[in-house]
Amino acid sequence: MFDFLRRIPLFAGLPEADLRHLCEMVGEVRLSPGEKLFAEGSPGDRAYIVKEGQLEILKASSGRDVLLTVTGPGEVIGEMALLEQKPRMASVRARTESVLLVIHKEQFDHLLTTSPSAATTMFYTVLDRWRETEAALRQSEKLAQLGTLSAGVAHELNNPAAAVKRGVGQMQSAVAELEAAQTALSGLVFNDLQRQTLADCRARAEESAARPPELDALVRSDREAELESWLEAQGVGDAWELAPALVNLDYDIVELASLAEGFDREQIASVIRWLHATFTLQNLLAEIGQGADRISAIVKALKSYVYLDQAPVQAVDVHEGLDNTLLILRHKLKAGISVRREYAPDLPKITGYGSELNQVWTNIIDNAADALNGQGEITLRTRHEGGWVVVEIEDNGPGIPPEIQARLFDPFFTTKPPGEGTGLGLDISYNIVVHRHQGDIKVLSEPGRTCFQVWLPVELEE
Repeated sequence: MFDFLRRIPLFAGLPEADLRHLCEMVGEVRLSPGEKLFAEGSPGDRAYIVKEGQLEILKASSGRDVLLTVTGPGEVIGEMALLEQKPRMASVRARTESVLLVIHKEQFDHLLTTSPSAATTMFYTVLDRWRETEAALRQSEKLAQLGTLSAGVAHELNNPAAAVKRGVGQMQSAVAELEAAQTALSGLVFNDLQRQTLADCRARAEESAARPPELDALVRSDREAELESWLEAQGVGDAWELAPALVNLDYDIVELASLAEGFDREQIASVIRWLHATFTLQNLLAEIGQGADRISAIVKALKSYVYLDQAPVQAVDVHEGLDNTLLILRHKLKAGISVRREYAPDLPKITGYGSELNQVWTNIIDNAADALNGQGEITLRTRHEGGWVVVEIEDNGPGIPPEIQARLFDPFFTTKPPGEGTGLGLDISYNIVVHRHQGDIKVLSEPGRTCFQVWLPVELEE
């Protein structure tokens, strides 16, 4: 063991007596393949030296384990948590049969105190490991966010796509019904006034299909029952099927009776069936059109969100970026969370990296939604102050404890349980705002109110 430790840079500078004393004190741990040495979030009370085998360093991110690195003989692990006396930042699992030496905190502290070379080696080891961990997790964070946004967009596209598919599927029977109704009408003789009434009815069907009347459920049910009874009294079959369409056309008994006065008993039955078929087809066309418009709007917002086919630095409409972000995150804001916009009407466009700023809005709004836990309000405010554009994103959640507010923008710092956050979202946002855009980002929080302020210069200095 003495010869093995002497070859490790961390212990190379120790006096022989201290190193032999350390050899007498260290313990030994054996792991089988797949066995976990320690878990992310567990107390950092000891460090380990890999004597034999290989171990995987894993970091939980967005519900999955990210492999940061694989260590082998001579590597020291667990020293960062031991130095900071904080929970483990990652998990360690044996890839092969492994043997590790165990150093407890008292021994580790004595080592760093008595050996300047050990302290220097430890400094560079921690620095390199920090850089490797941050680089790997930043890439993982971007991929995880891309996956989350893709899932949200897919969810938003699903409803209008389903509406279009459903409408197209019903079109064949609707067209057949309309053709049958028109055939029945063609066998009847109408005067000029009646033809004009039919033309007016068609126009009404087209208008009502696009903008159906707003009726509460009780009024609608009562009116359907009244019209159904009236139709049955006129000898019109399938009255229960025709009545809902007539309600959507905003007919009541008085207006329907007035319509019937212009036709004889045989004609009115055919007219009502034709009116029902016309409205059904127009309603399906309106539904398909609305679904297609919704899909187009989502695709347009997504394209604008990522600033596709545009230069990296361009004139950025902050309001458009916020609105596109809300649309992308709509699936997360639907249930119980309301959004209020208080936009300044005179807000100028700014020079900046549009897609990166949208990443900032995404991180902050997503965190606000998590803090509200499905119930509350998010307010977006903008204002123009001198040469700056100020964006405020506020929620009425429980707030952030004062003792941790100063650490919110630190890399890897998160208030979420292990696996639910990497602690890089706000760090990435800080770098985008402060370093990329020469701006500033602040947080003001108390119970019932948390507000992130983002200050961006109107003109970005090259």
